[in-house]
Amino acid sequence: MAANSSVDIFTKVERLKERRLEALKKAQQQKQEWLSKGHGEYREIPSEREFFEEVRESKNVVCHFYRDSTFRCKVFDKHLTVLAKKHIETKFLKLNVEKAPFLCERLRIKVIPTLALVKDGKTKDYIVGFTDLGNTDDFAMETLEWRLGCAGIINYSGNLMEPPFQNQKKHGTNFTKLDKKTIRGKAYDSDSEDDD
Repeated sequence: MAANSSVDIFTKVERLKERRLEALKKAQQQKQEWLSKGHGEYREIPSEREFFEEVRESKNVVCHFYRDSTFRCKVFDKHLTVLAKKHIETKFLKLNVEKAPFLCERLRIKVIPTLALVKDGKTKDYIVGFTDLGNTDDFAMETLEWRLGCAGIINYSGNLMEPPFQNQKKHGTNFTKLDKKTIRGKAYDSDSEDDD
């Protein structure tokens, strides 16, 4: 009887190993698929037409609507370059608003910079200016990562109920817990950080 139970344990361990190996293979295939679709890098798309093509082929997309003359856009560029490499489950793009007037009107983009957070081909949320990031130009990348996690656009491993506090005391920033109704219900033109 003891020999029989050791055979059962051995069989269960082998099945667990097989399942784990299969899960690793699937994860690797998924990673390769994402990379083949342009995930893992932060890149510019040249026009509105490409925006629709890029969004159609990826489940999660962050698109930075920018203008060269706006300083705060460069702040987003710095952070999004790092986050694109870290979160390959999401495609990170940028589009010059001067090349996309129809799209900006359709998405109600009035404040530059704005991040459009697109899930399954539909714009789910926006990060307008730096309001949701502590209202400071030198917010931490972790704060942006947390905010993207709150929108469900990246796989965030931290606590979504509380923003990262490491820079709150340093910068004297006032964070508030995010409420999904507040995010979706905000007036997008109430905070103008446009340099025009």
